[in-house]
Amino acid sequence: MIVTTTGFAAPHSGAPDPDEVLSTRLRDLALVDLDALTVGSTDPQGLVAVFADDVADALREARTRIAALRGTLGGPDPLNILDLPSRQRASDTAQAGAVRVREKLASHAEAARSLARLSELAASLTPKLFEADRRR
Repeated sequence: MIVTTTGFAAPHSGAPDPDEVLSTRLRDLALVDLDALTVGSTDPQGLVAVFADDVADALREARTRIAALRGTLGGPDPLNILDLPSRQRASDTAQAGAVRVREKLASHAEAARSLARLSELAASLTPKLFEADRRR
C-alpha cells in the first residue's frame, strides 16, 4: 500500500513548501491504526508488511531530506561579522555584507523549522514501523 498525497502550503516567503508532500505523507501514515487496517482482511500479515514497507520508505525519504537540511545549516558562522571592527561594519561597502548575513540567517531559520517539523513527524511515525515489524 502506497499512500500518495499532493498539496502545497505557502510558508512565510510565499513560495510552496518543498516538504509539504513529505510532511503530509508522514502525518497520514502516523494516523493509521494497525488493528483497524487489518480488520476483516484475509491476509492481515501481508497488509501489515505492505504498510511497514511504506512507512520505511517514507522514513528513508525523511532521512534523506533531514540530512540535506542539516547540510544547509553548516558553513561559516554568519554572525562572524561581530568579530570585525565597528568601523568596518559601518562602512558604505559593508551594506552588501549586512544583506548577505540577514539572508543567510533567514535561510538557516527556514531550514531549522523544516528540520524540526520533519524530525517531529518522523519521531511520531517510527513507533508504527516497530509495531508493524512485530506483527509481520
